[in-house]
Amino acid sequence: MPVMPKSEPHPHLDARARWALAAVATGAFCVQLDSFALNLALPVVRDALHGSAAATPWVVSGYLLAAGSLMPVAGRLGDLYGRRRMLTVGLALFGVTAVLCALAPSLPLLVTARVLQGAGGALIMPAGLALLTHACPPGRGRRAMGRALGLAGLATVCGPFLGGVLARSVSWRAVFWLTVPLALAAALCARRAAESRDPEAGQSLDGVGAIAATGVVACLARWLEHAADWGWAVGAALIGALFVRAERRSSAPLVDLALFRNRPYVALTVAGAVANSATVALLYVVPWTLQRAEGWSVLEAGVVFVAPAGALAVGGPLAGRVRPGAAVPVMALCLASGAVALAATTRGTGTLALLTAATAAAAALGVAGGLALTGTQAVVRRERAGEASGVTKAVMTATAGVGLALTDAGADGGAGPSLVLPAAVCLATAAALVVARVLRLRLVRGLVPVVGRVLGLGRALISVRSLVSVRSLVSVRAPVCVRALRLVRVLLPVGRRADRRRMDRCGVDRCGVDRRGAGQRQADRRRSAQCRSARCRTDRCRTDRCE
Repeated sequence: MPVMPKSEPHPHLDARARWALAAVATGAFCVQLDSFALNLALPVVRDALHGSAAATPWVVSGYLLAAGSLMPVAGRLGDLYGRRRMLTVGLALFGVTAVLCALAPSLPLLVTARVLQGAGGALIMPAGLALLTHACPPGRGRRAMGRALGLAGLATVCGPFLGGVLARSVSWRAVFWLTVPLALAAALCARRAAESRDPEAGQSLDGVGAIAATGVVACLARWLEHAADWGWAVGAALIGALFVRAERRSSAPLVDLALFRNRPYVALTVAGAVANSATVALLYVVPWTLQRAEGWSVLEAGVVFVAPAGALAVGGPLAGRVRPGAAVPVMALCLASGAVALAATTRGTGTLALLTAATAAAAALGVAGGLALTGTQAVVRRERAGEASGVTKAVMTATAGVGLALTDAGADGGAGPSLVLPAAVCLATAAALVVARVLRLRLVRGLVPVVGRVLGLGRALISVRSLVSVRSLVSVRAPVCVRALRLVRVLLPVGRRADRRRMDRCGVDRCGVDRRGAGQRQADRRRSAQCRSARCRTDRCRTDRCE
């Protein structure tokens, strides 16, 4: 029996891949840090710039709205014109606008600079994740992405407290000066990474689809932030219908609508949005409880919150170690565990119990949020990685406000925000994932082998050779029976004939001998990239499985 050569299970990253990892991790840290660094410093910003109470929140909302609404367009731009190029442009724009934010003399100019900074952040995340997917070997891409997401998760947790401490001890402008050298260093690292793009993306951008996609995400985010205003919901529905119509008619659509027929991708994206919303709720409720209920200062709460911050940062690297085929079950387990921990956080009576439950919830939700990005990259074609990551990040960013709305809705009269409703949503999502997985495995994959074994057993019991031996005992009907059974043998491919047919489709027989030509092997590798998380297109040949 010929022995197939074994590939290295965990190939090392080359120099270009390490530069890409450094650029993406640093860029993701900057994006997440500036997303939440001014949450606790908004009163200081309002007093320093003499702004109104209604306009000051736009310093944060404008950034998040621009970043979330432009991510689908940014992902497509990376596929068209190069991921490294778009990552470098995004980092440069982010650094320049950070300088403008630090020098802003008035609140309107600060909000304008923050919107432009959000546009730079939108270019960084999808292009960076897709660049990292292509730069790393197949066995290391998810792990490298998990490390980058872990650093971004650390910035998400530490951002509010770091911004609050800098605003009160130094200046709120120091928050933006901090990210300028980081963005510059990330841009220099990105220049040393290898370029990648989608060769089938075409040469033009769907302008109508880009405008419609931006409008849909923006209206959806505003509606989720102000649930009582249904005008934003109507606007999102109308623009969404226009977007679908434009994408169906476009020869080079912004988003391939077949992406939403990919069930694992949709499941991971929805579950990731739920996990991200619950994480935002956790980051809001726990500091509020420590400062309002326990009477702690911002610095004291930030020091104590180191444990949940570390747990959330570890979630990204752990998510990178999960196999693509196990992403959905692990996601369901993490959401269920996070729901239990969130409920315990709500019921905690002391500081130790509160922080313990918050740490457990942060670890579970960190893994779930990381799986939403590493898992979706594994279930789509590598050439469309930028588009897929852009859509996933846009959905997660647009629905982040749902967690805050649920905390206020679940609050007991005057008792402050609660995590009861976010925990219930996480548990319901986990149950839905489990039910869908069980139905798919037991009713589809489970019945086919059973039926095949039954048919194979029936053919063995009623073989043509045994009937030939008793043919002389039956005078008239024997020839008819033999012809009928031969016809059944042709129509029901079981046994050696079925093995030959399966070998014709996958090119590898049961002995492990590859009988495919060079062209057929190349075509099979392309098809296997489309179903990397599934077993194989034959589904019955155990020797031909996708990576």
